[in-house]
Amino acid sequence: MTKSLTIGKHTVPYPLLQGGMGVRVSGGSLAGHVARCGGVGIVATAGIGINSSYYQENNYFPANAQALRDEIRKAYEIAPDGVVGTNCMVAVSDFDDLVRISCEAGAKVIVCGAGLPLNLPALTADYPDVALVPIVSSLKAAQLIARKWKKSFDRLPDAVVVEDPDTAGGHLGEKLENIGTGQYDQYATVRGVKAYFREAFDAEVPVIAAGGIWDRADVLHALEQGADGVQMASRFVCTEECDADLAYKQAYLNCRSEDIGLVMSPAGLPGRAIRANIDNVRQRDLDHGVICPSGCLKKCTYKEGQERFCIVHALDRAQRGDVDTGLVFCGTNAWKADRITTVQAIFNELFDLAVSVPAEGSEQAANG
Repeated sequence: MTKSLTIGKHTVPYPLLQGGMGVRVSGGSLAGHVARCGGVGIVATAGIGINSSYYQENNYFPANAQALRDEIRKAYEIAPDGVVGTNCMVAVSDFDDLVRISCEAGAKVIVCGAGLPLNLPALTADYPDVALVPIVSSLKAAQLIARKWKKSFDRLPDAVVVEDPDTAGGHLGEKLENIGTGQYDQYATVRGVKAYFREAFDAEVPVIAAGGIWDRADVLHALEQGADGVQMASRFVCTEECDADLAYKQAYLNCRSEDIGLVMSPAGLPGRAIRANIDNVRQRDLDHGVICPSGCLKKCTYKEGQERFCIVHALDRAQRGDVDTGLVFCGTNAWKADRITTVQAIFNELFDLAVSVPAEGSEQAANG
């Protein structure tokens, strides 16, 4: 398999987009090594400042801004010629700022989920070379975004990620009652989105399959079913280069398939996580009298009525290694992790690479 992936003006040797994992699970280290190996490396921007030297409890948003610049710089130190981007959640309060800072700091791709990024082209207007990639779970969502972007900004997405809510980890763009019914057909959606852009705009827009992608067979299946590439997140957690604490990675190694399930996020979205400790997550905030320390979400049931838990700090605790009271997001296949490996070893397996030699820089590949 030698198929490359082109998103806007940026080409990588292998058809892989690394999924964004907040809070700081996919920071500069993981993103940089994925980019160095020939994929698109993604820094997750949500809550990125909390576990940084900038955070002082009362400066959540300034800390995010400074830490994001640092993590993008760190990624490029690892992969100077690679394609590094960011994942920006539409649901977070500082979405607009994180998008702008991503562009200023050199992100080449911006991936957006947890809501419809209808104003994204306006935020990136001064950076036309930055590729814009919305995450959707339905053809209808892709159509809404495309029509709005074309009418208001004369721009189409540079790629679209189609996420399978039945298998993906983290926040899911589907109603809770519609997940796990067996009615969702991811690859019908992939093909439908590709056909829509051809028919409505005479455009070839790459469509990337996300959710449940774990091994080489999954990648080959996605490509055979019409996807131009895959997005993978959970597979990269149990790597030496992942930015999370070893205890976080060990939670993946210890979990069973039946431990993974759905939780309702205070963001109003369902999410997939290791559920074994979910009561501890809630109780921890009650015991400590946590109200709303950061205001991280535009809409939050915990901020408004103390429902559920403070998600950004629950994710932060887990990333630091407190997996007893922290929230560990994951996809349905996280239980398959059986050892700590390296990003390069995963690329070797996924793309049947004979030697462990990092791929050439993607910009060089694009220009070669």
